[in-house]
Amino acid sequence: MKTLFSLVASVLIAGQTFAQTPLAQAKPSGSETWGYINPKGEFALKPEYTDCHAFSADGYAPIYDKKAKTFYFIKPNGEKLNSEVASFKLRNIFGFGTKGFENGLATVQVGKTWGYMNTDGKLIIAAKYEDANDFNGGFATVKSGGKWYVIDKSGTETLISGATDAKSFSEGLTPIRIGDLFGFADSKGAIVIEAKFKSVGYFSSGLAWAKTEAGQVGFIDKKGAWAIDAKYENAKEFSDGLARVKSGTWTFIDAKGNQISAPSADSFGDFSDGLAYAKSAEKVGFINKEGKMVIDQQFEKVRDFKNGYAAVLQGGKWGYINTSGKMVIEPQFDSVKDFEKTAK
Repeated sequence: MKTLFSLVASVLIAGQTFAQTPLAQAKPSGSETWGYINPKGEFALKPEYTDCHAFSADGYAPIYDKKAKTFYFIKPNGEKLNSEVASFKLRNIFGFGTKGFENGLATVQVGKTWGYMNTDGKLIIAAKYEDANDFNGGFATVKSGGKWYVIDKSGTETLISGATDAKSFSEGLTPIRIGDLFGFADSKGAIVIEAKFKSVGYFSSGLAWAKTEAGQVGFIDKKGAWAIDAKYENAKEFSDGLARVKSGTWTFIDAKGNQISAPSADSFGDFSDGLAYAKSAEKVGFINKEGKMVIDQQFEKVRDFKNGYAAVLQGGKWGYINTSGKMVIEPQFDSVKDFEKTAK
């Protein structure tokens, strides 16, 4: 009995380890197709996809079948998710790429309207909307009859009065537009931050960047009060506790508005895993949160760190380094993307 229990436990642990192994998209040298590699640089899924996308924490990756002109989803073992919807499309969001499952639901376009599919392949919220955004925190925003609504996972709709546009939720609030100005609404559809800004970002670390009608950018809290004065030319969302801001040149600030000393660089990436890239004279390295260059500027191109790895281009080929700067997958691929966890 003890031996049987040990065997079952070993199988379960092995299954969980496999399910949680991060995978990254990679295109071998000279190949026209993509596959998925594990952190050892081995292909867990053969490079046989012409158009594939990142795995989500829900354990599925979107694949586009160009011949059939539809998307489908695969599991980390390559198994296809059976869907009751014969043909559908997914959102492609600038800067984020093609989006699959979020919060257990995928935003899908069937014909010309949008709805939501669950991880069983069932369309549990009918494709009846003119526009729709991904779920986050159990809520999403949808457009119907020219009006914007908040919906929950049961499909219950709540009107956002006066909104002419709405985005995805982040930290319980959605950016909304009324006329030409922007504010925020909550999951009940109530406008909790007046639409008085020229543009806004998403909430992260309890703050969102906002641009005044005069064109100055600062950060507001969830009550709409200025937490960091509007004195910058531009700003990005907080990431890993720090945000990029521009005042002549780009630098970083913390959530209290304190500036982080950083070496001069032509451009920076966002902080992730405690590091951000810094590019100077066509060479890229990484700085830490104290602003020190901890991984030398030696790469031709890089991607931000994700789940402990950063893709780097060296000698015209892509490989990966860890947060210590060690090359853990030698440069050998024509193209790669980030490592993503394949299950919660």
